[in-house]
Amino acid sequence: MSSYPLVSVLIPTYNRKLLLKRALDSVLNQTYKNIEIYVTDNASTDGTLEFIQEYLINDKRIIYSR
Repeated sequence: MSSYPLVSVLIPTYNRKLLLKRALDSVLNQTYKNIEIYVTDNASTDGTLEFIQEYLINDKRIIYSR
């Protein structure tokens, strides 16, 4: 368990797959690592669900809600 405070990052999205990539990469590239990332998707139809699957597999700090 980390002695640093947990920081929650909220990323709402709707049909912005490419901007979601940019936002996720930006958060994941920060030096502060004790984070959780909540991605809330308002039923995107641009392939966002399929896109985020790789992120979900590779980083357990990401929580996705559709």
